[in-house]
Amino acid sequence: MFKIVHMEYAWFYAFLVVATLLFLVFSNWKKKALDKFAERELSERLTSEVSRSKPLLKFLLLIVAFSALVFAVMRPQLGSKLEEVKREGVDVVIVLDVSNSMNAEDIKPSRLERSKQAIYRLISQLQGDRIGLVVFAGQAYVQLPITSDYAAAKLFLSTISTDMVPTQGTAIGSAIDLASESIGDSVTHNSAIIVITDGENHEDDPVEAAKEAAKKGIHVHAIGMGSNEGAPVPLYRGGRSVGYLEDKSGKAVVSKLDQFTLQDMCDAGKGKFVRATNSEDGLKTIMDQIRSMEKKEFASKLFTDYDDQFQYFLGLAILLLLLEQFISGKRSNLLKKLNLFGEYNKKSIDNLNNK
Repeated sequence: MFKIVHMEYAWFYAFLVVATLLFLVFSNWKKKALDKFAERELSERLTSEVSRSKPLLKFLLLIVAFSALVFAVMRPQLGSKLEEVKREGVDVVIVLDVSNSMNAEDIKPSRLERSKQAIYRLISQLQGDRIGLVVFAGQAYVQLPITSDYAAAKLFLSTISTDMVPTQGTAIGSAIDLASESIGDSVTHNSAIIVITDGENHEDDPVEAAKEAAKKGIHVHAIGMGSNEGAPVPLYRGGRSVGYLEDKSGKAVVSKLDQFTLQDMCDAGKGKFVRATNSEDGLKTIMDQIRSMEKKEFASKLFTDYDDQFQYFLGLAILLLLLEQFISGKRSNLLKKLNLFGEYNKKSIDNLNNK
């Protein structure tokens, strides 16, 4: 796999176009100036020591050297050592609630943003474990299949918002079922599901779903995002707040944490329930419990390293610059000895003198 570290330096190549145009304009002007100064035969006689091809050769060497130097600065790298790496860890699927109620701000800056921040920190601390992401509201979707590519996990996490699931609601049970399918049926005692939600389930039975997951050896944990007092649910359009969610009577809907449902779900799923606060998101507590589980060995193919290739282009640039310095602007001795136009030019000059 090939990659460029500093792609921003590519704009230096614009100088090559400008330099080439200036060289062509100057060469054309020089030729016309010589033609005005003397006839072609006389000017060739007067400039017999000057090579006509070497300036072009020197310019081409400079252009190629400059190109190689810029490419070296851009730091090209080649992925090497593609190998199968044995890892030990657990499979963790984060099931994240993206319903509108997760926009409530009783957990700062909001329930959803605080959840994303906690997941981001979790991904940064993973070593050997695999992670997956499932998002849900009225329906559940796999946002990221189980992977050990933590950079991809962070990228997918950054795209999550309450607008991504068209059907509103809170189908926790369906999300747990989907997360269990993502993990598979072949694992026992080394996989976990972490549900991050406010617990206001309106669609299905999360307790029964957690019980079925536990039968497969998958522990179901939960983090309750929200407060018992609750908070109104902000509505956003195009990234702007347009008020709060209201019921049929026009009153603002207050979303409260349903910790009792989440606690029952975790009991059925042989997991742990933690309530998040403004000072503690609870994810560390759950991860400590998960890490105490039996580890599973699995293999993954990774580019374990990238080798820098800039030194080759830097060496080429230095070589071409040295070569350019050794090439003089005079015509070579071999061409001078041939003196193809010497006799003709001598006769022309004699004719001019006789006139």
